[in-house]
Amino acid sequence: MHSADDWEELLLPEIERQQKMGKEVVFRADAAFAKPEIYEALEERGVKYAIRIPANDSLERDINELLTRPVGRPSHKPVFWYKSFLYQAASWKTARRVVAKVEFHFGELFPRVGFIVTNLETDSRAVVRFYNKRGTAEQWIKEGKQAVKMTRLSCHRFRSNEVRLWLSVIAYNLGNLWRRLVLPTRIGNWSLTSLQQRLVKTGGRLVKHARYYWLLLAESHLTRRLFESMVRRIDALPAPAG
Repeated sequence: MHSADDWEELLLPEIERQQKMGKEVVFRADAAFAKPEIYEALEERGVKYAIRIPANDSLERDINELLTRPVGRPSHKPVFWYKSFLYQAASWKTARRVVAKVEFHFGELFPRVGFIVTNLETDSRAVVRFYNKRGTAEQWIKEGKQAVKMTRLSCHRFRSNEVRLWLSVIAYNLGNLWRRLVLPTRIGNWSLTSLQQRLVKTGGRLVKHARYYWLLLAESHLTRRLFESMVRRIDALPAPAG
């Protein structure tokens, strides 16, 4: 199944729902959504977009001056060049803005070239930065698959799989809240998988005495200082209203 199949049923109702709530909708997608009917539908609804389009000879002719490697000794750091221009494919009814990004990397014979069709009015670098955040969202999805197994939906009934998916989403959100609100800064960028393996799956023993309990935890990544820090942060969180 193509990732852009049935895009009208998924995309357009969600755009209308968000706009009715007074929100500005901005859309970014990979080359699977590089279709003129999608551009037109977004433009009709006043939606800004940045969508990757496949390279072709016509596009590369428009940036031919950028494809020549810089003269002199090659830089060990990547060299980035940008260009914005109007382009109209044969299947398009009108010309649209295209942003090109050309990357020269040390040790690579040919440059890496990418094209984005957009109606954003920001500069070329900002358009590319906005588009690249699509990868950040995909990392969150990948994290959900690995950490809470949200795609493990092997039940025979749809409703059972729906419940399992909801439980996975709740677990992911709890883990993300823990990471954002409770973790110290030095480990605040750990993935949920790392948190599971290093902090949650920690060996321990509960020792009962006559008047109190002792919780003994193995110190590897979860040290006493880290545990106390997280408990203090949890205690400082505001109580939910109502």
